[in-house]
Amino acid sequence: MLGSTNAPLQLAVDTLSMLLAIAVLIGFLTPISCGLITIVYLTIGSGSLLVSNGQSSSFTALDFAVISAALVLLGPGAFSLDAKMFGRREIRIPRKGP
Repeated sequence: MLGSTNAPLQLAVDTLSMLLAIAVLIGFLTPISCGLITIVYLTIGSGSLLVSNGQSSSFTALDFAVISAALVLLGPGAFSLDAKMFGRREIRIPRKGP
């Protein structure tokens, strides 16, 4: 990829992906990080799916997009940095009275 005109853009995408992966790994701002990862992988997967004839790399990128979208909906875990910073959230289901 050296000498290519897309080298700076590829370096920026790779660096962003690494930083977001580390943020998700330690559980820092999980919904925001996973939302950005979803956007990046949807862009990569749909772009390579349109250009090529359905190679496995485009399906892998779309699979990662679905997994990160699920993490957006699930949120951080109990042992994440978000739980340490903002506290654990308790879900209260209201009772319907008679």
